[in-house]
Amino acid sequence: MTDQTARVEEDGQEAQARPSEQAQTAAPSTTLEREHAEMKDRLLRTLAEMENLRKRTEREIADSRLYSVTSFARDLLVVADNMRRALEAVTPELRNTAESGVKALIDGIELTERELLKALEKNGVRQFTPQGEKFDPNLHQAMFEIPDASVPAGSVVQVVQPGYMIGDRVLRPALVGVSKGGPKTAPSAPSNDNAKSAREPASKS
Repeated sequence: MTDQTARVEEDGQEAQARPSEQAQTAAPSTTLEREHAEMKDRLLRTLAEMENLRKRTEREIADSRLYSVTSFARDLLVVADNMRRALEAVTPELRNTAESGVKALIDGIELTERELLKALEKNGVRQFTPQGEKFDPNLHQAMFEIPDASVPAGSVVQVVQPGYMIGDRVLRPALVGVSKGGPKTAPSAPSNDNAKSAREPASKS
């Protein structure tokens, strides 16, 4: 075998060995890329879960702070109701003719009521009076119906007791009177002439 023939055979063997070496080199690279993509995906999922957990925790803490006074606020509503009843019992005539000491007492009750409502509002409790609004069973409790043709049926025409909200929840529904609305107008009866013409057959020309 000549030297030239030997070199050709060696070159052929090296050429056959190169593809297998390239395949062995490419395989680890593909594996690393796949593992890198999987780790990146896991990291993104973990970050998203942590962000959701953070938001949920903040929301639960805020709700706990807001709604922790629910029972206490509901008890204070009885005090507010009694103050309102006491003030409504004072007629304008009595207020005008009352002695200075009685007037001072009435003014003190009014001031106390305002301060109580401010304190409730400061803690997320808000009073609402739905006079003239459409009846909402989620916010109002109907006590009776009032026939009133001047307003649409289902409207709040009288507020017996105001309602209260705490945050976006109903602490106590408003007690209301709801309109029944006016009766539906009956269709007008046809006149005698129209009824007669309708019964007579058309004349032949």
